[in-house]
Amino acid sequence: MDTKPLISVRNLNVFYANTQALKNISVDIPDKKITVIIGPSGCGKTTLLKSFNRLIDSANDITVSGEVLVDGENILDPKIEITHIRKKMGLLSQKPSPLPMSIYDNVAYGRRIHGLGNKKELDTIVEHYLKEASLWDEVKDRLHAPASQLSVGQQQRLCLARGLAVEPEIILGDEPTSALDPKSSQHIEKRFLELKKQYSIVIVSHILRQAKRLADYVIFLYLGELIEHGPAGEVLDNPRQEMTREYIKGIIS
Repeated sequence: MDTKPLISVRNLNVFYANTQALKNISVDIPDKKITVIIGPSGCGKTTLLKSFNRLIDSANDITVSGEVLVDGENILDPKIEITHIRKKMGLLSQKPSPLPMSIYDNVAYGRRIHGLGNKKELDTIVEHYLKEASLWDEVKDRLHAPASQLSVGQQQRLCLARGLAVEPEIILGDEPTSALDPKSSQHIEKRFLELKKQYSIVIVSHILRQAKRLADYVIFLYLGELIEHGPAGEVLDNPRQEMTREYIKGIIS
């Protein structure tokens, strides 16, 4: 890897009750790159992604061991302050989840709960991050309209703006375009390619074509095991492992 990792996973094991979802995963996530996690459904992709911001904690009967180091800090340490970790992460889920408030208030929400920003500062912040999400021109004349009035694609870009407004280091995406039409998907993909200059981006995707369009680095999981990882050109075009080759060819799924 030619850049310093921002996230380092060491011997990560995750159990849901008696089912092991991740098996001794060790991998580095490069900084200022797009990393795409690929693999069949149920192979642990989302579990790995959500271990980066401790969202797996919300599951019942979960047992986690190993380390996830973010900026050298083990976020699985029970003494760690979780909100401190999550502030470093912006998350886009499969389906957009705008807050039940106005477009403006969605973007300003994170700053307000941290007690940051007066009205003038918030106006500047909202405009800036709506532009970062390529949404400003579409909503600038209706900022105080309910976010629920936006199209699904616009709602996902609003969620991206809301996540960026708290100034994270990392953007996480759990199949962030799966619920979107092709044009809206292109909007999100284009923003990811531009935003990687400022952020580390980690995406779960079940679409190999998307991985080929976006990925600088690829992680391939199968039944909870890390089969192969490396630069996208190597893993997707010249994989070392037979199982990776079979997945890319569609022989296994």
